[in-house]
This record gives sequence, structure tokens and C-alpha cells, in this order.
Amino acid sequence: MVKVIVRERRLRWPIPAQFEAAIEGHTVRGVDRRAKYILIRFDGGTLILHLGMSGSLRLVKAGTQPKAHDHWDISLDSGWVLRFHDPRRFGSLHWTEADPALHPLLAKLAPEPLSGAFDGEYLHRATRKRSVAVKQLIMNSQLVVGVGNIYASEALFRARIAPRRAARRLTRKEAHVLAQAIKDVLGEAIKIGGTTLRDYVNADGAPGYFSQKLFVYERAGAACRVCRSPVRQFVQGQRSTYWCATCQR
Repeated sequence: MVKVIVRERRLRWPIPAQFEAAIEGHTVRGVDRRAKYILIRFDGGTLILHLGMSGSLRLVKAGTQPKAHDHWDISLDSGWVLRFHDPRRFGSLHWTEADPALHPLLAKLAPEPLSGAFDGEYLHRATRKRSVAVKQLIMNSQLVVGVGNIYASEALFRARIAPRRAARRLTRKEAHVLAQAIKDVLGEAIKIGGTTLRDYVNADGAPGYFSQKLFVYERAGAACRVCRSPVRQFVQGQRSTYWCATCQR
């Protein structure tokens, strides 16, 4: 059984006034994830939440005083409180009593990159008529979910594919190599806790160490770890892209 306390409703989307009443008294049945959304399943519905750029969830003991930017709590009858902290307020919180897969935020999401549904054949088919740059395409959540800016740059480096290349110019072999590179980069990052470049920490408060294994991201001007040519940087889709002009074609 849970009780909900909302201190700040002005998140990415305002939390409605009836939100607390809809959830209180229900029992948590499980926790899932879809893309960057966390799904907390209750006996009467599903809580869909997104951490945004600076949000984090912490389990604290009941009675722990909230700090600045601690915007909401879910109090559990176990004596623990699930607390959401978000200085920038880009996170979001939604409640649905319907199938969460049909929610507007989730309904159009593409396959998970580490699932069997995403592979080289799928990627090759999806790129055939797409003139958009390949880096922008693999960051499109309607093609594949969860490939952020860091991992897109790193996967393209491993696949030896230039980020500006038109997606439709990928050969079937290159599509297979790139799909596997995406899986490898994400899998390795997960094993060592993600990538901490500024303020990211995991659920235990520890930083991610994948930044120590980055080949190109945020290494503009530094020597490529493979060929020693300088790593280059340019802005692509309003995001910084890093690549090696010698290794990537």
C-alpha cells in the first residue's frame, strides 16, 4: 500500500490535482522499463515516469527530511520512501489505468536495442529510403529506442561509419556491423554503470565508468585511439558529434 506526497507539480508536464488520490492505497506489483520510461505497476494501474536530464530516484527511510528539488514521494508500508529529485524539472510523471503500451508516450516507440527485434536486417530495411544522416537516424526513437548521443557516436566509430553518411547508403553488411556495435556499446556501458561526464550517478550514488573507454565522444582534438589522427567535432541536429575522419567512412 502506498501514500503519495507531491511538493512541486510544475514538471515537464504539470502533475494533475487528482494524481495522489488515484494512486494512494494501491499495492506495487512490479517495476519495468520501456525506453527511457520507468513503469511502476500497481494493482490498479501503472505509473509512467521519466527522469529527464537531471532527475534521480532514491529510496530513503520514512521521516527523512526532503531537500531542495525533492519534488514527490511515494511512501511504502515497508517504511521506505521512493523520492524523486530533479533540479531542472524536466522529468515527468503519469498515471494510467489502461495498458501502458497504449499510452501516447509509449505507443510509437521502436524496438529496444538489446532485444532480438533489433538486428542488422531490421536496421538495413529501415534505412533503405532514408536520406537523413545515419547518426540522427539511430537516435530516432521511432527506429530504435535508447541510443543517446554518446553511444551513437561511439557505435558509429566502432562500425567505422561516418556520422554524416546518408542512412540509405549503408550496405547490408554495414547495417549488421552497426547494429552489433550499438548492442556492444550499450552492453559494455551497462556493465560498468553508464557514463559519467558531469553529474550522473547510478542508484547507489556511484559514477559510471564507461567514460574511461570512450573512443571519440568529448575527445575533440585528441589523438584517435586507433590511428592517432585528431578526433573531430561538429554540430549535428543541435547535438555535438565526434568522429575520426580517418577511421570512419
